[in-house]
Amino acid sequence: MTMRVHHTEAPNAQRNDWRTVRSLLPYLWAYRGRAAMAIGFLILSKLANVGVPVALKGIVDALDTPEGRQIALPIALLVAYGLLRLGSSSFNELRDMVFARVRHGVMRRLSLMVLGHLHRLGLRYHLERKTGAISRDLERGTKAASSMMNYMLFSILPTFIEVTLIAGILLINYSVWFAVITFVTVLLYVGFTFKVTEWRMRFRHQMNALDSQANSQAVDGLLNFETVKYFNNEDFEHRRYSQTLGDWEEAAVKTQTSMSGLNVGQGMIIAIGVTAIMTMAAQGVMAGTMSLGDLVMVNAFMLQMFIPLNFLGVVYSQLKHALADMDQMFRLLGEKPEIRDTPDARPLEVADGSVRFEHVDFSYSSDRTILHDVDFEIPPGKKVAVVGHSGAGKSTLSRLLFRFYDATGGRVLVNGQDVREVTQASLRDAIGIVPQDTVLFNDTIYYNIAYGDPNASEEAIIRAARLAQIHDFIESLPEGYDTLVGERGLKLSGGEKQRVAIARTMVKDPKILVFDEATSSLDSASEQAILAALHRVAAERTTLVIAHRLSTVVDADQILVMDQGRIIERGSHRQLLERNGQYAHMWTLQLKQQEAKREQETDPAAAATIVGSGRY
Repeated sequence: MTMRVHHTEAPNAQRNDWRTVRSLLPYLWAYRGRAAMAIGFLILSKLANVGVPVALKGIVDALDTPEGRQIALPIALLVAYGLLRLGSSSFNELRDMVFARVRHGVMRRLSLMVLGHLHRLGLRYHLERKTGAISRDLERGTKAASSMMNYMLFSILPTFIEVTLIAGILLINYSVWFAVITFVTVLLYVGFTFKVTEWRMRFRHQMNALDSQANSQAVDGLLNFETVKYFNNEDFEHRRYSQTLGDWEEAAVKTQTSMSGLNVGQGMIIAIGVTAIMTMAAQGVMAGTMSLGDLVMVNAFMLQMFIPLNFLGVVYSQLKHALADMDQMFRLLGEKPEIRDTPDARPLEVADGSVRFEHVDFSYSSDRTILHDVDFEIPPGKKVAVVGHSGAGKSTLSRLLFRFYDATGGRVLVNGQDVREVTQASLRDAIGIVPQDTVLFNDTIYYNIAYGDPNASEEAIIRAARLAQIHDFIESLPEGYDTLVGERGLKLSGGEKQRVAIARTMVKDPKILVFDEATSSLDSASEQAILAALHRVAAERTTLVIAHRLSTVVDADQILVMDQGRIIERGSHRQLLERNGQYAHMWTLQLKQQEAKREQETDPAAAATIVGSGRY
């Protein structure tokens, strides 16, 4: 099988890391007190840590003289040495305890912020997004924020403080060359690390992009499991996933090998610097300008400074990785919602719930107009039906009414108020919809019905289920209302899912109702029962019905016939039949289809004759 496979390119590496860090600061600011306390404990820990070699020097110098060995052990220095060791570890633990709330709190706030932002983005964005890639970017981004804070507070800042303290002690007490070599070594180390890491980050970007693409492919394949089976494309899905994972493997190997090369170079710089300093210290002892305790102290300083500095190379690389991961998340947060409330938007006053489409034009893109001068009104408590062939623009009407998109021309009014001038929340709270393609949450039937109004009582849930003609079916299940419906409701049939959707809308009890092919998945008997229930529910509500089966809209107060985005006919069922236009032709065709279906049930040969003669 040959099929064009799209490969995701690596994100643009030319991003601003400082901008990414600044984007994190507002979340840290909420915990500024704890962060300041953690930094205080960090400084105390480093002061204690640097004090350990100083105490060790005193102990060695005291024991290095005959008088010192004969008099007594330097008890005070030994106690100080132990207390400094204890203080260093204790202050580190206190820092961790205080900062734990900051780290996990920021992760929680970021996760909530990103999910809320995703819900605020427009329908156009969500129709184009890849769920698997977004979920992976969100997961990596929040973990990266936590990692970056850990690296900054537990690795980079402590090392910087320790290097500064050690260099200051060396500068004050010994030759200036000790401090010079220390600083030069650190600068060479940092410069080399920065340069090589910047070069190798392109491999990490590529690896992340391929990781997201592979995850997206796997999720898409599993969500569309039945489609994969229908077309016998298991091997194709496997090959596609394998190709992406192969590219990811190459990028991952380059990431790891370049990391090893970086570590070798860092080790060489540290080895040269430590050797030079220890050589100078040994010469000082030989010359009598430095004591044995000074040599021990300088050696301890070098161990304390360069061991974490050696690890700092890995930390810096991981910090760059975290910044890359965070950048994707903050880019997502930077997406602007297509539909936003105006600054002076006010809550919708529903009142009688009249709806008016006033000379509405609409296009999803500039090169294709979907609606042309659509003008109609649904009076309070009345039912208006919209019929027409697929692609005529029927479902677009409901999306404009919910304000998933804004009309490119004309206005959509609810109770005389332009939907663009009221808050989206109040508008959508006033409208209920039973969609054609019902998607349920992977939870219980009870949860999915109650989703229409999470505060509804159990009695209200059961009453809605009875109205939707699904209560008896639910009671027949072993788990009843606690039955899990599966991913996207796949454990239920199409008709059962639509009844759950109808019950969910009835629980919401909106003033305005939209039925978008609400009975398309029901058999004739069930359809009649549901239609009777819908008729009772819609009796006192403003109702827009989008239908394919004309038999479901014969009781509408007005029927609009759409073709290529225009209303070409309007009137009652009887008026449209008398006009003998497009509606009458559709009605006749559907009657013939029903006749063929009935004859097929009784005489398949006769039905084939009807179809072959063009009557069907």
